[in-house]
Amino acid sequence: MPRAGLTPDRLVAAAADLADEAGFEHVTLSALARRFGVKDASLYSHVRNLQDLRTRLALLAGGEMIDRIAAAVEGREAGKEALAAFAGAYRAYALEHPGRYAATQIPVDQALATDSPAMRRTADVTYGMLRAYGLEEPDLTDAVRLLRSTFHGYCALESTGAFGAPRDVQASWDRAIDALHVLLQNWPGEKGTTHA
Repeated sequence: MPRAGLTPDRLVAAAADLADEAGFEHVTLSALARRFGVKDASLYSHVRNLQDLRTRLALLAGGEMIDRIAAAVEGREAGKEALAAFAGAYRAYALEHPGRYAATQIPVDQALATDSPAMRRTADVTYGMLRAYGLEEPDLTDAVRLLRSTFHGYCALESTGAFGAPRDVQASWDRAIDALHVLLQNWPGEKGTTHA
């Protein structure tokens, strides 16, 4: 019988807090059970296993992140203003919630991703912002991958203090967004032409 007070939502919320405090790699069923003062076995009434818990955490964090991004982009003009708002919200979430952010980087089963409102909203907001640059498939997917890898790489390096040059980190970020905007405006076509 499930322990009173324990629910899947409470467990996932606690796992999210633990991820931010100790690191995503330290989110285990044992650590979570200790946090609630119960035996590991008590958690199996609420989550199937560690992978299930981490997947739920990834979906929770993905939802939080896209809510923040969507709020930042809302009402912004298309183009650079929307791109800068999107990127800024992405970076802020990644730096403020490192464990949750790490959870958003794990692979999620495609069927779960398709059924997840947060994942659908992520695609809608991201592709909507990029369509303003006149991109269509397969260029949309390529542009999403470019932005994601740029934002992720920058945040990963910044979070570990890896930017050692005296140049202000925010100034470099702003220039990177300027450069991405120019690139998206002049996205190369299949035969070297641009979409501009």
